[in-house]
Amino acid sequence: MLETIVQGKMMMIPLMVCSVLALAVFLDRLWAFYSNSKIDTRALRAQLMKHLRRGNVSDAALLCANTPGPVSAVLLTGLQSYAKLEKRTPENLRLTVGEAMEDYSLHSISAVEKRLWVLSTIGNAAPLLGMTGTVMGMIKSFEKLAEAADPAIIGIGISEALITTAAGLLIALGAVIPYSIFVSMAEDIELEIDESSSEMLEFLATGAETA
Repeated sequence: MLETIVQGKMMMIPLMVCSVLALAVFLDRLWAFYSNSKIDTRALRAQLMKHLRRGNVSDAALLCANTPGPVSAVLLTGLQSYAKLEKRTPENLRLTVGEAMEDYSLHSISAVEKRLWVLSTIGNAAPLLGMTGTVMGMIKSFEKLAEAADPAIIGIGISEALITTAAGLLIALGAVIPYSIFVSMAEDIELEIDESSSEMLEFLATGAETA
C-alpha cells in the first residue's frame, strides 16, 4: 500500500490530505447523526403537547431545554418567544412566534449540515487532482520516450501515472456517498423541525383564538 502511494509521486500528497479530511468529517457527522437518531422526536412532541393542553408552558419549555437536538431547540425558541408576548392574538402569535422558530431553524439546520461542504468539495476535487497527477506522469513518460525509446520504461511510467487517477476516484467515492446519505438525513431532520414547529404554533394560535 505504501509502495503504491510512493509510486504516485507528488500528487499523492494532496490526495492523501483529502482522504484524511474526508475521513475526519465522515466520523464527525456520523457521530452527530447517530446521536440525533437516539432522540425520540415523537415522544417529545407528544409530551410537549400534553403540557401545552394543560397550560403548562413553563414545563413544556423545561422539557425542550432538557432534550438535546435541533427539534427541541427550535421548539424552545418558539416557547420563549410565546412567553414574552404581551398581546397574544392569533395573528401576532403566528407572526412573532413563527418568525422566531423559522429564524432559529435556519441556525439549527446549518449546525446539522456543518462541514458537509468539505465532503462535497473533496468529492469534486479528488478526481481532478488524480487526473492532474496522471497527466503530469504521462508528460514525463513521453519525455523519457523521446530520450530513450524503451517501451518497458514507458509502460512503467504510465502505470505509475494512473495510480493518482485511481486514488482520486476512490477518495471521491468515499466522500460523495456519505455526503449524499448525510444530506438526506439532514433533510429528514429539517422536515421534523417544520412539522413539530407547525403543530405547536397551530395549537398556540388556536388556543389564543378560542380565548
